[in-house]
Amino acid sequence: MGTAVRNSPAPQPELYRFSALDYTTVGLYVAVAALFAVAGPLLQPLLLQLSPDPTVAVYSVNLLFYGGVGILAVAAARRVASRDLRVLATRPWFTLIMIPVAVVAMLILTAILVAITGAVQNSANQANVQALVQQVPPWLIVPLLVIVGPFVEEYIFRHLLIGKLSRRVNIWVCCALSTVLFAALHIVGQETLTLPVLMPYLAMGATLVFVYVWTGKNLMFSYFVHAAKNLLAVVFIYAIPPELMDQLQQVQP
Repeated sequence: MGTAVRNSPAPQPELYRFSALDYTTVGLYVAVAALFAVAGPLLQPLLLQLSPDPTVAVYSVNLLFYGGVGILAVAAARRVASRDLRVLATRPWFTLIMIPVAVVAMLILTAILVAITGAVQNSANQANVQALVQQVPPWLIVPLLVIVGPFVEEYIFRHLLIGKLSRRVNIWVCCALSTVLFAALHIVGQETLTLPVLMPYLAMGATLVFVYVWTGKNLMFSYFVHAAKNLLAVVFIYAIPPELMDQLQQVQP
C-alpha cells in the first residue's frame, strides 16, 4: 500500500479538521455508551418494554444506537470516505489481497498475546454478541455487526482519534489512545478490566491502527478489515451449532 499511498492525491488538511458534526457524533456516541455502562441494569426493565424477548430488545436498541450514530458518521466522513475509496480503487488487487492478510495477522497476533498472558477468557461482550447472533437471523445481524458497527468505530477510533487528533497531539500517543480506548469500550460496564479479557480487543485495535497508519490514514481500508473480521466471526458462530460452541468455550488450554 506504500506505492498506492505515494500515488494518492495530495493531503487535504481541511478533511482533518474537527467539525461541529464530529463533536455531535462523538457526543452522542459517548453519552449513550456511558449511559448503558453506568445504568445498564436499571435500563433493563425499560428495554423489555420494547419486546418481551430480551434478545429482540437488545438488538433493537443496538440498531437504533448504531443506526443513528452511523448516519451522523457517514455524513461527517463522507468526503474522506469517498477520497479513500478512490485511492483503494487504484490498487484493487492489492486491496483485495491485503484485507484477508490483515485479518489473518490480527488472529495470529491475538493468539500470540493470549498465549503470553495466559488462559483465554471470553468477555461478557463476546458472550452477548454470540447469544445475539445465535438468535437473530443473518439478514438482521450483518447490517448491524458487519456494515454499520465497524464504520462507526473506525470513524471514531481511527479517523478522529488518529487522523484528526494527530494534528494536535503526537501520532504515537494517538495510536496508543486509539488502541486502549477501543479495547476498553468493549469491556467497560460489563466486567472487570483484566488483561486476559482485554487482550483480543487490544490485538484487534492494534492491527486496525497499524493498517490505518500504514495506508496513509485510509479510513476505508481499516473499515474493510474491521468488517471482514466481524463477518468471519459471524459466519463462524452461525456455522457451529450452539451446543458445540458451549463445549468449546468450556475447554481451557
